Amino acid sequence: MTGPPRPPVPAAAAAAAFEPHALGLARRWRRMRKNELARQIGATAAAVSQYELGQARPSAAVLARLALALAMPVEFFAAGFPVPPMPGHAHFRSLRATSQAERDQAEAFGEVAWRVVEVIGRHLRLPDLRLPQLDLAEPAGPEDVRAAAATAREAFGLAQSPVAHMVRLLESYGVIVLALPDASERVDAFSHWYGDRPFVFLNPAKDDRARSRSDAAHELGHLLMHHDAEPGSQLLEREAGAFAAEFLAPGAVLRDELPARLDFDRLHELKRRWGISLKALVHRGHELGVYREHAYRRGMSLLARWGCPEPGDLGPREQPSLLGRAVELLDEQRMTVASLARQAALPPLLTQTVIGAATEHLPELQVAAP
Repeated sequence: MTGPPRPPVPAAAAAAAFEPHALGLARRWRRMRKNELARQIGATAAAVSQYELGQARPSAAVLARLALALAMPVEFFAAGFPVPPMPGHAHFRSLRATSQAERDQAEAFGEVAWRVVEVIGRHLRLPDLRLPQLDLAEPAGPEDVRAAAATAREAFGLAQSPVAHMVRLLESYGVIVLALPDASERVDAFSHWYGDRPFVFLNPAKDDRARSRSDAAHELGHLLMHHDAEPGSQLLEREAGAFAAEFLAPGAVLRDELPARLDFDRLHELKRRWGISLKALVHRGHELGVYREHAYRRGMSLLARWGCPEPGDLGPREQPSLLGRAVELLDEQRMTVASLARQAALPPLLTQTVIGAATEHLPELQVAAP
């Protein structure tokens, strides 16, 4: 256990130790343009740029106005909390579906979450990172991706069995999984390294168990196969999708279990067994040569007619729980969220947002009065 939380840093001291990166981080998280921030603090956009580039240092009065405009404590802007190394690039599912500001905000949330994880890690030992090391051929072919998924399954000790809980599996091997906050709801699932830990972010708006499992496996594919690759390539996305399909349901096993004809009763059984959608099962059946083109098109047409969500709901999305459990343990040691916030130099509400994003939220049972 470390010593007591440091007291709040006065604006003058924070200005003297000003960290330019922190200003850019706070602005990206709040999705505020430089000219908008400049108006709020009574400065020019050029001045804000100079602050972020480290070419000028704000006075104590200006820093206090920056903190107020960005809803951050002044100590957030003081040097002292390290900037995490961020090797590679974040893998967003589609660069065209979201704006640069939305992607910047999502990545900023990841860095804020990293601060909270770092502080929690000072008091509790979080699961060690134990992801397998994969060497993917360049260029990689379909067989290479399937072999990578098989190697990963072996490393995770899955043998030929279904993945019981994809999100729990990632957390147990040291990956930090969070649900994106409402502010980033248009951003699909993505993954990124912050410091020496990988983070996976899932969209809670997709409240579907099969989809959340597929998204988590897709991001695992990026983490294992695309360390230094430039994001945004449809080829990389197809590779991650193929990895996820094979990781969740190995083709050699699934091929023998799929019905020779489109029998949706049997497909529903397989949906429950493997935790993947009917659409994914029909698609895999076509890929594996079980269903010819006519049967495949008929199956996809039926599913399109049935609409979304498809029949045979598996229940709500898989949710992370690691940070929620960690905070429960810290609470037993009288370590409050407010104390964690002070140590991370974050607002308590934002700290709680991070913790809530990695906490399992169970539906509440309502009992009507007689």
